[in-house]
Amino acid sequence: MNDTREKIIIFEPDSGTGETLLSGFREAGYQASAFSTFAEALEAARQSNADLLVLDFPALDPSAREMLATIRGASTTAGARVVLLVGPEAWQRTAALEYGADDALSRPWDSGELLARVRTQLQAQKTGDALRREARIAQEGQQIARTAFEALAVTEKMTSDAFTLDRRLKIGLASIFALAVVMAGIYFLFARNTQKQNQRTNRIIAGLEGGLVSQQALAAEVRKLRTAQEAAGPSGGPVAAGEELREKAADLKSRMANADSGELAALQKELAETNARLKRVEQERGAAQSLIPEDVQSVCLLHVSVAFRNQQSGQRLRYAGLNPQGEPIQDSSGNPILTLEGRGPEVKMDVFGTGFLAGPGGRVITNRHVAEPWWKNDELDSLKTDGMQAEISEIRAYFPGDARTFSGEIQTISNETDLATIRVNMQGLKRATLAIDTSKAGATPGEPIVLMGYATGLAALLARTDEETSQKILSSSGTDISQVLDELARRNLIRPLITQGHIGDVLSDKIVFDAQTTSGGSGGPLFNQQGKVIGVTFAVLNGFGGSNFGIPIRFSEPLLGQ
Repeated sequence: MNDTREKIIIFEPDSGTGETLLSGFREAGYQASAFSTFAEALEAARQSNADLLVLDFPALDPSAREMLATIRGASTTAGARVVLLVGPEAWQRTAALEYGADDALSRPWDSGELLARVRTQLQAQKTGDALRREARIAQEGQQIARTAFEALAVTEKMTSDAFTLDRRLKIGLASIFALAVVMAGIYFLFARNTQKQNQRTNRIIAGLEGGLVSQQALAAEVRKLRTAQEAAGPSGGPVAAGEELREKAADLKSRMANADSGELAALQKELAETNARLKRVEQERGAAQSLIPEDVQSVCLLHVSVAFRNQQSGQRLRYAGLNPQGEPIQDSSGNPILTLEGRGPEVKMDVFGTGFLAGPGGRVITNRHVAEPWWKNDELDSLKTDGMQAEISEIRAYFPGDARTFSGEIQTISNETDLATIRVNMQGLKRATLAIDTSKAGATPGEPIVLMGYATGLAALLARTDEETSQKILSSSGTDISQVLDELARRNLIRPLITQGHIGDVLSDKIVFDAQTTSGGSGGPLFNQQGKVIGVTFAVLNGFGGSNFGIPIRFSEPLLGQ
């Protein structure tokens, strides 16, 4: 069997450190060998045609320069990349590079950083090898052309003037040489463009929310949300509105007791209007309270995990390595180092949304942009030009009142609207299917509505707990978002937010309403006064009075029928 793994030779006088390096490289998928003497390491590199040499010089001295000169002088090792492990002083790294090393790493070195630097050197070697192959092909093409023209010259000599033939030969050779230059230029442009594309891909993906979350960043977001909630105080729904109307009615009655006949009629009219509004608010409050215990159990949190696959090789994108805190190793710009090689954790983007049971067999309705996060997403769509394809890695659902995680898969996608259905494996869990109202009378402008959803996703769930509880959850779950959600479910802390409002307008393809929500609430059910679902939340317009849009529930009928 032909072993195509990159070959690494290690020169390490300290056998203990050599075994550590050897084990680390082999676990990363490389073909590695370690030697305690330079002569043995050099001979092994010659015989195996090694791709990279790692030389350990804790106390850098001129012998390192001689060893590097020997490596560069041998035909079988001249093209190999060389990484020097040196002492902690900065001058040693500088001296190592002046001696001719391709890279240098100071003690105490981090294994993840070393692997990342090794990958960089091996990638640079691959690029150089490809360039040399292109140059060799160009030279061979030039030689073939020369031979062809020489044969042509013999034939032409019989019938043409020697001066004319020589001129044609020179023109032909010049053309071949120009072609070779153009080929080399094209290759350089291709290599440079590929490098730029990879860098752009890394920047785009690094800017997305990843599956390995920084505890500090998430904790800071949670504290920010908690502070905003405390500053806002109780929300102004029907409860607050009812208290204001009662106070106003009492004030009007007090003024009527001392009013003259001219003022009394106006005060009586205003009191009648106030009482009518109070009655409507209380009816809305009662309708909402009857919805909450019955329907909230059927509204689930959806956690969609998105991975990235290289379209050419089929490999998934990974982090180059993790630091001791379990976070991705970063480059000089602060972005995680990404690669298609090695065994690092896969790069994941986490998307949160809302879904609700609307059909038998665990049929859940949500938005298409939740089930397929790349749909109408310009950033994710641009990755296709760089050879990367976003794909679903896993869909997980969480229902209030149950500590389990329920797996799901996409069932149907609407080609007309931002809707999709997901089939969730309910594992025997009994939850009611929400009733829907597809009639035109179900959604009327001015009527009150109730909205349920997991607005702001994971951070909002943690913000509803106290500081001590959220810190315990984060510290016990590590950096994996799935583990954080599992712990929240175990503590029965996953419940949808419930907001109330009114319908502003009803259009042919959307319902405009003012009940509060935000990202993460996408896919949430919109209830009318009768407790039936009339729409599915799909968009939020910041700064617009009737700020939110819902898709009329009738558009889900074809999906449920399938």
